[in-house]
Amino acid sequence: MSRRPDVKTASDAALAYRYDGSFEGFLCCVFESYTAHELPAAIVGPNAAELPLFGVKEIRTDEERADRVARSIPARISRAADELLRHAFLTCLPEKELTMLRFLRQGYRYGARFLSFAGNEEVWRLTGAVKHLYSEAHLLKGFIRFSDQKGVLVTTIGPKNFVLPFLAPHFASRFPDEHILIYDENHHAALVYRPYESAVIPMDDFRAAPPDEEERKFRALWRSFYDTIEIKPRHNEKCRMTLLPKRYWRYMTEFTKDEPPEMARITSR
Repeated sequence: MSRRPDVKTASDAALAYRYDGSFEGFLCCVFESYTAHELPAAIVGPNAAELPLFGVKEIRTDEERADRVARSIPARISRAADELLRHAFLTCLPEKELTMLRFLRQGYRYGARFLSFAGNEEVWRLTGAVKHLYSEAHLLKGFIRFSDQKGVLVTTIGPKNFVLPFLAPHFASRFPDEHILIYDENHHAALVYRPYESAVIPMDDFRAAPPDEEERKFRALWRSFYDTIEIKPRHNEKCRMTLLPKRYWRYMTEFTKDEPPEMARITSR
């Protein structure tokens, strides 16, 4: 994108925006960037480390401003661009907010055709990050192991991306009459489901109760099944780690031997 004369670049502004970490807060950063005619050097959340090289501008979340920006995205660019941004916000992409802001500035300039600019850095980075988000959510639909805790199916996960909104429809469809709690320890949030309604809520910490005797038996049975079906002469550790990345193992019953409380067994229904 060619530089507009009325927009200060990062080197001109030497400025970072700090916002509350919500999507609405990010939209207010977009609003501020346009009204102040500046492109910040960074956009950080409330828990970011100090930024000694930059001045910090606190961006207050304002529903009216956020709504104005939200309505402008599908109207001036496209609905596809709006969905891409909302999903990109859930990714672990480094400096995602600044990339999203640059994406929007170019999208407002070029319109819907901007999404077809495959060689554009912002389009490439955001679409790649969203594909990673979708991939991780898909993997977790198969890797999650539940424990039965007094009638509630509970588990802990540690994804890189914020995948809980993508897990809700899957497990609500698979276990419509169950009560479910999936705790994301990396993002301190939980998917809570009870028959025919679900919510993603903030949760600072969660520890499942120690497994009772019945639970231990189920876990032992699952480990025995997993070990038995393997064809030992054809064991390929590299292939296994490709198909089932090692960072998921500590959340999966078949790979845990010491049975920490947060590990869970598979639930077959």
